[in-house]
Amino acid sequence: MQVDTASMRLLALFEGHRLTPTQRRIAHCMVRQGSEAAFLSSVELAELAGVSQPSVTRFAVALGFDGYPALRRKLRETLRTPTDPVAGSAAASAAAGGGPAEPAASEAPPLNAHQQAVHAEIAHLRQLADLLADAGPVAEAGRRLAASRPLPVLGLRAAAAQARGFSYFAAKVHPDVRVLDEGGTMLADRLDAAVAAGATELLCFALPRYPAEVAEALDVARAAGLGVVIVADGAFVPVVQSGDLLLPAAVGRALTFDTACAPMMLGRVLLETMCDALPQAQARLERFDARAAERGLFLD
Repeated sequence: MQVDTASMRLLALFEGHRLTPTQRRIAHCMVRQGSEAAFLSSVELAELAGVSQPSVTRFAVALGFDGYPALRRKLRETLRTPTDPVAGSAAASAAAGGGPAEPAASEAPPLNAHQQAVHAEIAHLRQLADLLADAGPVAEAGRRLAASRPLPVLGLRAAAAQARGFSYFAAKVHPDVRVLDEGGTMLADRLDAAVAAGATELLCFALPRYPAEVAEALDVARAAGLGVVIVADGAFVPVVQSGDLLLPAAVGRALTFDTACAPMMLGRVLLETMCDALPQAQARLERFDARAAERGLFLD
């Protein structure tokens, strides 16, 4: 499938940087503009992105430039570099007098920014599949989580949805799952209560931007003797310590807000390994299904 080369070069320039939602909005605007982005003034870019001009300046600084003029110079250099062999051969043909090359009839249209984001997320899932070729870490995590009574599951802010989703399904096979999806002064109390009730492990979903309360809660858990299993978006995240069992799953950053398809999929894989380690898992599921049918919970 043919991809808009200028847009892909711009995406590559922005990758690897931690950008705020406002800064991502600017980046996406530039990607949509393609090769024209290198000729926009900071005021024009701000108007197109619907942000303030100082936000554009801060965006350039966040990418490591002294200001927007330096970023624009880099953009012009990047977009001037011929990296598309098809485009290069077409240009050579035109220079030789052959005239402009006609696009092939079967050539697909360029991917738009939304399609590019989906393709990036698919790449993250493929990366996760490669990591799961070594089944040892996720199997160990499943055994440890299955053995913890109760099982506290931590996820704050952006990761709260992951913690709630995992806990909803885990509660169907595990006798005591406690979701911790709200910060505040009571979070440490709830961890202490879980330890007092017999918990041995904590599952944490840690996604950017990492709340300070997550690091504080993990310190409390470790000090109380809990083992920590962390689903995070990489090997080098600020809340992970050497004794933790880390399971990485990349977060997508191609849209204004993060996408977490790979962490969600990894959570479901963890559930599967938990079911394998829980002798009564199938019986619990069958009891739930029977009770759900009696109560008419579902339409199908």
